[in-house]
Amino acid sequence: MAVIVVDHINKTYKNDKKIQVGVSDISFSVDKGEIFGLIGPDGAGKTTLIRVLTTLLLADSGTASIDGHDVVKDYKIIRNSIGYMPGRFSLYQDLSVEENLNFFATAFKTTVAENYNLIKEIYVQIEPFKTRRAGKLSGGMKQKLALCCALVHKPSVLFLDEPTTGVDAISRREFWEMLQRLKKQGITILVSTPYMDEANLCDRIALIQGGKILVIDTPEEIKHNYKRALWAIKSSDMFKSLVDLRTFDSTLSCFSFGDVHHLSVRDNTITKETILNFLKEKGHTNIDVQPISANIEDCFMELMTKTTPTNNLQVHV
Repeated sequence: MAVIVVDHINKTYKNDKKIQVGVSDISFSVDKGEIFGLIGPDGAGKTTLIRVLTTLLLADSGTASIDGHDVVKDYKIIRNSIGYMPGRFSLYQDLSVEENLNFFATAFKTTVAENYNLIKEIYVQIEPFKTRRAGKLSGGMKQKLALCCALVHKPSVLFLDEPTTGVDAISRREFWEMLQRLKKQGITILVSTPYMDEANLCDRIALIQGGKILVIDTPEEIKHNYKRALWAIKSSDMFKSLVDLRTFDSTLSCFSFGDVHHLSVRDNTITKETILNFLKEKGHTNIDVQPISANIEDCFMELMTKTTPTNNLQVHV
C-alpha cells in the first residue's frame, strides 16, 4: 500500500528575473515500511521535493499525499503524523539535549516517556550528555538528537534531508543501522543523500538531477541494467591518462572514481590488451586495467551523459 504518493509535481523559483527549476514533473510512490532514497548531487531538487511533501513549500502544479492526506488541504493532519529532519541542524542550540527532546514532545502533545521505546536505542547513546547544550554536541551526536526529536511523537512517515552530510564515516554507518531498525517498526522512510554508496542501503531509489528523476528502481536492478563493458584503469600519470582515454575511439565515457578511472566503452568486445596498447602508445607506464561491475555512481553518470555533454560534467581527479 502506497503511503507517499507524488503525482506530476512541479516547482520553479524566480531569481533576478530568471526562472530556476526546482523539480520538474516528479511522480513516484513509496510503500508502507519502505526506505526510499532520493539520490543526487547538491542542487538536484531533493530538498525542494521534501519541503513540498512536508507541507513547507507549495508546488506550482501537481498533487501529493501522505497516508491519503493531501499536502495542501490536509497540511495540519500531515504535520502531526510525520517526522522531519532537515539538512541543517535546526534544534535549539542553547537548550540542552534533554530540554530539546522535552520541548518537541510537548509541542506534539505527548511525552518522552510515552514513546520512549521508539527512541531508546538512539537516546541511550546521547543520554550521558543530556545536560549539554545542543550547540556543543559533535556532528554525530547532533544527528542522533535531531532524529530523536523527529521520532518523539511516533510518526508514521519519516523525512530525512541529507541526514549524514558532514558527519564521520562511523556515525554514517550507525545512522543507517538505526534506520533499518526503525523500518522494522513499520515506519516509512524517505531519505535524501548525495552519497551514492548509501543508495545500496535503500529498498528503492530515485536518481535525480536538474529537478528531474532519471530512474526509479531497486539499487540491484539499476546496476543490473548497466549493459556496457566497464574498466578500472590506473597509470603513472592519472590526469594525462584521463585526457587520453577520452580521445580513445571506443570511449563512451571516462570519469575519475577515487584512485582509478572508470572507462565505459561503446563496443563490449574491446579487450584489455587493446586498452593497454592504446595507453602505451600515448607514453603511459605502470598501467593497470581491470574489468569491473558498475556501481550506482557509474549508472548515474551513464544516465547523465544521455542528457549532458561529457565536457560539461565536473570531473574530480
